Amino acid sequence: MKWITRLITILLIVGLFWFNFPENVSVNLSIPTVKVDSLRPFKVSRSKWQIDKLNPPKINTTIGGKTITREFVTKLGLDLQGGSHFVFETDTTKIPSADVAEALAATRNIIERRVNLFGVSEPIVQTTKSGKIHRITVDLPGIRDPQSAVDLIGRTAQLSFKEEGPIDPNIPQSIATLSAIFKLTTPTGLTGKDVKKAQVVFNQQNGEPNVQLQFTPEGTKIFADITKRNLHKLVGIFLDNDVLTAPVVQSEILDGTAVISGSFTVDSAKQLAIAINSGALPVPIKLVEQRTIGATLGTYEVNKSIVAGVVGLSMVVLFMVMFYGRMGIVASLGLLLYGLITHALYRIVPVVLTLPGIAGFILSVGMAVDANILIFERIKDELRHDKPREVAIRIGFGRAMSAIKDANVTTLLVSFILFNPLNWEFLPQFGLVRGFALTLAIGVIVNLFTGIFVTRRILRFFYR
Repeated sequence: MKWITRLITILLIVGLFWFNFPENVSVNLSIPTVKVDSLRPFKVSRSKWQIDKLNPPKINTTIGGKTITREFVTKLGLDLQGGSHFVFETDTTKIPSADVAEALAATRNIIERRVNLFGVSEPIVQTTKSGKIHRITVDLPGIRDPQSAVDLIGRTAQLSFKEEGPIDPNIPQSIATLSAIFKLTTPTGLTGKDVKKAQVVFNQQNGEPNVQLQFTPEGTKIFADITKRNLHKLVGIFLDNDVLTAPVVQSEILDGTAVISGSFTVDSAKQLAIAINSGALPVPIKLVEQRTIGATLGTYEVNKSIVAGVVGLSMVVLFMVMFYGRMGIVASLGLLLYGLITHALYRIVPVVLTLPGIAGFILSVGMAVDANILIFERIKDELRHDKPREVAIRIGFGRAMSAIKDANVTTLLVSFILFNPLNWEFLPQFGLVRGFALTLAIGVIVNLFTGIFVTRRILRFFYR
């Protein structure tokens, strides 16, 4: 078993070095290489492999015909590195004045959800009003391709449900008779604003993936009427003029929850759910302004924050070493490993670091120190009762674990509430609070690992 432990330790160290490697490290390295001619094996040519910069690892491969590209770099938020600023103007002429505020709020939430679904985190999406014109501003951190963001956000895609009606005369009759989809021409009055959520579910009998639609109270009434008059007929779901799916109504649906079944894979079901969620814009929008913005905090404030964090951590390390001696050195080594593991996870997830997110990380560092203090005080109590050091370490860890577990579970529960992954309406759903909650939760989980396994093994190694 010892060789397994050593192998895991070596892999952990290599992984930490790999994922924590700094970005854009300038080097001037030439590695001699030898090339052998396959036709003339005795002819050898010499060349040099030039390396100018070193960067963290990246993945660029193709598996099963699908290209996977991923860079493991530290991503910073708007307050630390800036990004892109977009202004979209809304068209509310077709919406009753009493419903404008609700429609704008729904559009704002959908745009933010749309951006998050496609891998951009920590956006800032706000609604503004200038005279009678309503606008939505979108700030995205670190966007390298602004045009792709415009294509994603700025589509005036409208989700609609259509039933069978007169065939479009512009479509040749020979083509229209081949597919019943061309008969889906009559709007039902059910649109994207009536869809509350689309998600992937699995059939309990055969395990096949399906797509479940949940409607608003008003949408539930409209959809019930649609299923009554279209029993055993097609009902199409359209994004603009493109059909997403056209399921057959199997029964009347009165509870506002519909399940679309078919030959879905997990990926295709997920893509359909994302398309329905991201396309449900109650208000048409168009891009009117686009520009690049700098860090909202500024370089000076960011540098001061870094200095404050370094000073604080140094004081913590100094206190632990002065108060606990060798055990304080162990705690400092544990904190170093804790920081490396946490930063590696930030790159793997990835986590967009903002100042609130950094605050969550620093708070989790304080909890890691707190766990070490609990353990060390328990060990000192056992040593005062003349217990052998090995026994004192074992008993001290065991007796401190209950307090550490309770404190960390409570913090994880608070992080879950702040992150609000289920999008409960009575809790914050968007914003920088989620970044704080995510970094805090990752820190607490890593703290449990380093406190229980790493610190104990380092202590035993020191005293042995």
